[in-house]
Amino acid sequence: MPVENTVQSIERAIRIMEELATEKEGMGVTELSHRVQLHKSTVHRILNTLLQYGYVEQNPNTERYRLGMKLLYLGGAILDRMDIRREAHDALNALAEEVNETVHLVVPEGDRAIYVDKIDSKRTIRMYSQIGRRAPYHASAVGKAILAFLPQEEVERIISKGLEKYTKNTITDPEKLKKHLEMIRQKGYAVDDEENEVGIRCVGAPVFDHTGMVIAAISISGPIVTVTKEKIAELSEKVMESARRISEKMGWKAG
Repeated sequence: MPVENTVQSIERAIRIMEELATEKEGMGVTELSHRVQLHKSTVHRILNTLLQYGYVEQNPNTERYRLGMKLLYLGGAILDRMDIRREAHDALNALAEEVNETVHLVVPEGDRAIYVDKIDSKRTIRMYSQIGRRAPYHASAVGKAILAFLPQEEVERIISKGLEKYTKNTITDPEKLKKHLEMIRQKGYAVDDEENEVGIRCVGAPVFDHTGMVIAAISISGPIVTVTKEKIAELSEKVMESARRISEKMGWKAG
């Protein structure tokens, strides 16, 4: 078969599968041929090939075609290799280089978040945080960024475990924390204003997966003398943009 015909057949098969993806109950050959503007015999031939390899399936009662389970297998293979640490690392490096502050990546694990990556700033003052260390949800920018977007029942469960006080700024009142989380949802970022460690201020944003579920958070962290209150607005834009890019790598789409 000539190369151009091979490419054309692949293009047509892709168009057919993309059209089938729009209909949960599937489509018959006639309707599908109208949708993709191809002759019925051409559509039928391509469907038979896709059927043979498991990319489409046919309902024996209605004779309508729909996407097959083979595509689910391929999609799962892609998701399995989307390791958040690997996918986020370049964005973290770029962010740390831009702001010259320490940048963290955490993922939720049980009742706390866990640091899975860290890029140190070039400043002489270094953050105590380290990979593997756990961060409290209610007293860290990354933790609050995750907590704000978890299902409500999960938020209630975590809060019911108690809100430990780390500094005088730690939010320990459940109702106050819930209002604070609502503000984070509205703004899209969280701030740890010396709530976990005296002298340290952080700005964090959530990372989402292809389903819209929060799966991680990133933060810019540093001493209050460099991460000043006046810089929060600027840093929040940068951390949200980096989190958005990582989310998109994980399959998330805005809206």
